[in-house]
Amino acid sequence: MPLRKLQRMRLLLAVGILSTVGAGGLSGCAYDDSCYEERLCLTPPKSVCDGDPATAVAYDECGVFVSEQGDDKSPGTKDAPVKTLQHAVGLAASGRGNGETATRRVYACGGAFKEAISLPQGVDLWGGRLCAGGDWSYGGPLDGQSALTVIAPPVGIPVRVLGGEDAVIATDATTSVIFGVRAVAADASASDGKSSIAMLLSPGARAIVRASEIFAGDGKDGEPGEDAPSFRASAGVVGNNGVDACTADVALGALPVVTVCDDGIESTGGQGGDGGLETGGDGTSGLPEPVGTPDNRGLAGSGASSMPCKDGERGADGADAERAAGAVDPGRLSLDGWVGVRGKDGAKGGAGQGGGGGGGGKGRDDMNACPAGRPQGGAAGGSGGSGGCGGKGGQGGGYGGASIAIVALQGSDLTVDDDSTVLGAKGGNGGVGGTGQWGGLGVGGGLGGNKLLTDTSRGCAGGDGGHGGRGGDAGGGLGGHSLGIASVGAAVTILPNATVSPGQAGTGGLGGNATPESHSGQAHDGTKVFWYRFDAPAPEPPQ
Repeated sequence: MPLRKLQRMRLLLAVGILSTVGAGGLSGCAYDDSCYEERLCLTPPKSVCDGDPATAVAYDECGVFVSEQGDDKSPGTKDAPVKTLQHAVGLAASGRGNGETATRRVYACGGAFKEAISLPQGVDLWGGRLCAGGDWSYGGPLDGQSALTVIAPPVGIPVRVLGGEDAVIATDATTSVIFGVRAVAADASASDGKSSIAMLLSPGARAIVRASEIFAGDGKDGEPGEDAPSFRASAGVVGNNGVDACTADVALGALPVVTVCDDGIESTGGQGGDGGLETGGDGTSGLPEPVGTPDNRGLAGSGASSMPCKDGERGADGADAERAAGAVDPGRLSLDGWVGVRGKDGAKGGAGQGGGGGGGGKGRDDMNACPAGRPQGGAAGGSGGSGGCGGKGGQGGGYGGASIAIVALQGSDLTVDDDSTVLGAKGGNGGVGGTGQWGGLGVGGGLGGNKLLTDTSRGCAGGDGGHGGRGGDAGGGLGGHSLGIASVGAAVTILPNATVSPGQAGTGGLGGNATPESHSGQAHDGTKVFWYRFDAPAPEPPQ
């Protein structure tokens, strides 16, 4: 055989050998015997595992196979598939053993899998496989809904894509392809028991959603805020009576009474004025001092001089708390999906002021009232009654659960490819705010001591305590969002032939005891949009 022909045959044989090597095989040049006369440089051969998910042939060396009829004790080959998606993902990420390299791909039969899965970035999930015939080819849309691999757990987020340290290959170029999958979140199935999230990309994760359907369920309505107690807050204490005239040269005024409320606020009736010889003592004003200039200010009564003593004034009523504001902040995204905002709690009503202490009487005047041999002091004034405690505020209404098809967190990269559908459903309505409690009643002051003969010798009564203010009604909870995609600090690409749509947002909860027409204390409605970008959380302050 001529030398030139022999060299050519060796060259063709070398090409044939190299062409059978996979994606990790040889590259470079094949040479003739002389290595000088002629050489043929080869490009790296294409792996049999490469190709379009819709048309590429499924080989055992290319992935782990999973079927509803499989067995997790099986190796995950075409002839012996595993049963659960998560087990298949684990084998694809780490290898099936026996020295096999990780395939980083899962082939899943069309059918229903009632499990939530975590997919490390770098592992592909190619669903919609026709497994009955054994070739595991892609069924395609012409085979109807049964062609897709349905991931529909009763609770939880159906699909999580893990990035960062949880990725199989932690590089910027590594992306998971999710193909031929229908992820369906159950209503209110997220960890808060309110929202419904179908897919979540953790920080740093990269994923392409292609020829797939991602459906969120409905969010749950927010719970109404708890009402404050229906009975009144603690009432005041009746003031002490002053002692009678002619029982002491100086009759000490009645001691004050105090109401201690459960928040530590005290309402104190003023002390009664002392009964004296030539003049009666003034009482003291009630506490706490009122804000502003109300009609009643709990001032003390003056003691007798040329004129009889005066009663203490009624204490000021505590201020009623206003209705609290409804939730307005859009909430935030987290590893659990979305965290909404409750309505603000109602504030506590103000404590009623104690009544002023009554003035004391005097014992000596032109007509000396006290008989000889008896003490000569006038009667003491009664102390003011203490005020009632302020009512408790109602609790804010709970937020309505969100309906979000895909959540993409910080540093993640999401592409929604052609022929994919991403849909939000109905956000839950915000809960109504709770109602406030009525304040406690203020009570009467003590009586002044009795006189003897003359009017200037009597003691004067303490003033009544003021009523406690009503606790504030609470604000309503935020309405749940309905979003196709929600992101924070993520890169999102939506290709032209993809469908990304919201559903119906929830309405904001009403304020406690408010009418729909007033809008007082009503929260904002949820947001309804195909893609909503949340603000990044503020950085933690330095320690």
